[in-house]
Amino acid sequence: MSRDTMSWRVHRYEEVSSTNDVAAQFAERGAEEGCVVVADAQSAGRGRHGRAWSSPVGAGLYVSVVLRPRAAITGLLTIAAGVAIAEGIQAASGLDASVKWPNDVYAGGRKLAGILAEAGSSPGGAPHVVLGFGINVRPMTFPPDLALRATSIESELGRSIDRHLLLASCLAALANRYADLHDGRAGAVLDAWRLRAATTFRRRVEWDRGEIRARGVAENIDEDGALLVRVGDDVVRVISGEVRWL
Repeated sequence: MSRDTMSWRVHRYEEVSSTNDVAAQFAERGAEEGCVVVADAQSAGRGRHGRAWSSPVGAGLYVSVVLRPRAAITGLLTIAAGVAIAEGIQAASGLDASVKWPNDVYAGGRKLAGILAEAGSSPGGAPHVVLGFGINVRPMTFPPDLALRATSIESELGRSIDRHLLLASCLAALANRYADLHDGRAGAVLDAWRLRAATTFRRRVEWDRGEIRARGVAENIDEDGALLVRVGDDVVRVISGEVRWL
């Protein structure tokens, strides 16, 4: 399948435990890339590090897609997805969304969407990546620990939006950015990500390096998507783990 003409095959559900789990089942049975799982609600939605993702009925867009990328570009998938989801939101609603390393989409300084990529393989050994994203669409009551840090598209706009258009716009943008990675245009993806992340650069961050809690100032991302943090006279590459923005 040409990535420039990605054909999405959408499976819709009223409620699932997790769209990533359902998409992984399709992938393990040999589904081609472009298989999409969409649900109106998730009973056990999750984000990075196993955190729960609040997924009440009709409040958000909960989507997972099956991709079968070359190994060389797998490390940039969440960067590309962050750009694509921000672009899809803006195309469908007009809302200018920003990104924050490694996988969050923000609006008005609060979290609007999250992305979770999980790798796996089918019984025959063919590798795949399930790329999930959840977008807060309608105003909702967030869990207490998220109430001051999360928002929704309609809360920011003060009006309703077309959820079908939002899905179509996000999938179209994802297909375009995925094609960029496959066709040697990773630089364009990284530049687009940096532009949308500009307000997060020069902010202080902390993260755990083994048993040590490190602090520094976020400066940029490198060509592999790692966060570059200045610590004193050194620049440190942060490639995984939990980064806390101060």
